[in-house]
Amino acid sequence: MKRVAAQIADHEPRIDVLINNAGGLFATRRLTEDGLERTFALNHMAYFVVTEGLRERLLASRPAPIINTASAAHQGATLDFDDLQSAKSFGATKAYRRSKLCNILFTRELARRLDATAITANCLHPGFVATRFGDQSGALMSRVVWLAKFFAISPASGAQTIVYLASSPDVENTTGQYFYESIPAIPSPAAQDDQAASLLWQRSAALAGIPELP
Repeated sequence: MKRVAAQIADHEPRIDVLINNAGGLFATRRLTEDGLERTFALNHMAYFVVTEGLRERLLASRPAPIINTASAAHQGATLDFDDLQSAKSFGATKAYRRSKLCNILFTRELARRLDATAITANCLHPGFVATRFGDQSGALMSRVVWLAKFFAISPASGAQTIVYLASSPDVENTTGQYFYESIPAIPSPAAQDDQAASLLWQRSAALAGIPELP
């Protein structure tokens, strides 16, 4: 992700909007080359690393919105800062729900750190969308997700809130919020914990080897 961010920064003098919209669900606990649990690495650390890597370009393009795809799946999840990599206890849906909680906490802390810069940061629940999500989850889980997609909404419908946050003048000064169907929604109490948001940022920066910038 550092390489991707560097390549984008090298080729693009300005970035008018950044949409972090990658995610996965994995049936078993697997590690990346960096030794991170894959769900945490893809769903949270990728957002963190790319956003930090493009910070200068975003600042040069102000005003510029940052949009992070989260999920209502964060409801009921809590973070164990002594086990962010799920080494002690792994469950596929548990790891996914925690990663979506990370998305909201990251957005909250990012908005605080970018306050008064004319860069906004918001996140959203797109709904359950019929994309390639879950196709490579592995084991029985891929089959279950595939069947569930018969009841999912279309990608075009799922993208509506993202497009709204990226382009609507109604939210050009809104930051640090969680949206569903283009309307501000209230995330779980755990997702409103500013202390947890700050600690997650610190731990993420340490894991990524990125100096903590204000």
